[in-house]
Amino acid sequence: MKRIFIALKIEPGDNFLRIMSSLKSLLGNERINWVDTANIHLTLAFLGDTDEEMIKVADLAVRQHCRGSGEFSFRLSGTGVFRNYRDPKVIWAGIEECPGLTRLNNLISTALSDAGFKLEERPFKPHITLGRIKFLKDSGALASAVERYNNTFFQEVAVYEVILFESILKPSGPVYKPLGKFILA
Repeated sequence: MKRIFIALKIEPGDNFLRIMSSLKSLLGNERINWVDTANIHLTLAFLGDTDEEMIKVADLAVRQHCRGSGEFSFRLSGTGVFRNYRDPKVIWAGIEECPGLTRLNNLISTALSDAGFKLEERPFKPHITLGRIKFLKDSGALASAVERYNNTFFQEVAVYEVILFESILKPSGPVYKPLGKFILA
């Protein structure tokens, strides 16, 4: 069994790194597990613990559905939290509406459903997780820091491939190992 997910790898640019550094500094007194910048990604489907045979099925299904779907780009912009400022769980960077991203997510969801995978039923809310909040002392400081960047452009992201990752959980944080890459062109 391997813990797997399908995602887009994001290479953080200078502005992204500057904003993330600022958020870390502004929230330095809080218990937040910040995502390692080498692990920045946009999850398209989380499949969880999956046996080897089904990993092969997922690989083939996604590969076939993605081939020829076409490259596109999207814009990372704004910040927010999941849940709310009284009980926040995740600090995220937002993604401006992008028909190409919606279409790609629908292709992958269809491929996986047709292959027998049970997917989350909640609507697709594309975002980049920046940090997971473990314990918060000052919700006002969180709101102030997040709202500072809630209308800020991070970067443009070119999408030319989808990656099937294994997530290996370690005490120092997760390690994401690519198991398959699917070119969109």
